[in-house]
Amino acid sequence: MKRFKNILFVADSELKGGDAFERAVSLAENNQAQLTVVSILEELPALSSEDIQGVSMAELQDAIMDKQRFKLEALITSIGKNVHISSKILTGVAFLVLIREVLSQKIDLLIKTTEKQAGFMDNLFASSDMHLLRKCPCPVWLIKPSGHGHYKRIMAAVDFDLSENKPADNVINRQILEMSESLALSDFSELHIIHVWHAYGESSMRSGLVHQPESYVQGYVDRVHAKHQYLLENLVAEIINKDGREIAEYLQPKIHLVKGFARDMIPELVKEKQIDLMIMGTVGRTGIAGFLMGNTAETVLNRIDCSVLAIKPEGFVTPVRLEE
Repeated sequence: MKRFKNILFVADSELKGGDAFERAVSLAENNQAQLTVVSILEELPALSSEDIQGVSMAELQDAIMDKQRFKLEALITSIGKNVHISSKILTGVAFLVLIREVLSQKIDLLIKTTEKQAGFMDNLFASSDMHLLRKCPCPVWLIKPSGHGHYKRIMAAVDFDLSENKPADNVINRQILEMSESLALSDFSELHIIHVWHAYGESSMRSGLVHQPESYVQGYVDRVHAKHQYLLENLVAEIINKDGREIAEYLQPKIHLVKGFARDMIPELVKEKQIDLMIMGTVGRTGIAGFLMGNTAETVLNRIDCSVLAIKPEGFVTPVRLEE
């Protein structure tokens, strides 16, 4: 896996650690990385001259901060490992203060436990989590509370755009596969690699909207399929040649070249194969602030029920800015 140097872990409201915390500590130890553990408090009210049962607002704020700081230090003390670790309490809107921390401290991986959206039974990710997936400039690893410390099945989703074939797409595909391979090795996981393709205009030609002979349509579809198969096989071969055939033979990744639309086929396969972790790119238009996540990525994330490691394309610019 990529050598992370500066990892940010977001403690849950109860500061009890769990799978996500253990994962963050282990990753920091293996990478000899700096680990920062943060706890987030809601925006504290402005100080006033009012007292509450003889306690000033300033004293109340200090007491809340002290209690949170004590619990955070107790969590860190429980590690007992050789990890470069620090702690911090952040106040404000969660996704904003986290992204600003990522920017100011040059964080290269953010890890947190998923938060179930109250009132939305079908959505794994809360609003704050989705904001991070859309806007955070570094990889975001959202870990679903599972009760077990490893992943049985990991899926890597890669994508190719035949019309553009941008170098940035190849970079993010390699990152996805390298991270997937590394995690599958460390967790003794079953590795799946999926690429979903479709032949643009096929349904229109078959329906008669743009009439074409069946032999032409089928030939066109076969050529598009062959191009996607070639790109996928080349990508997998490149990673195998880089990391060695012994690793590939040990992992024996299961390759899925699926015809259809990613927004439908990826969630279907995640459910069918009982995937524990999905590693995917959140596709945005390079360099344009505010273009946050591709529609396909957003739809997939709203339809799956597993942990997610989401990677931004090179050149992504977050619309969040450091406070002046």
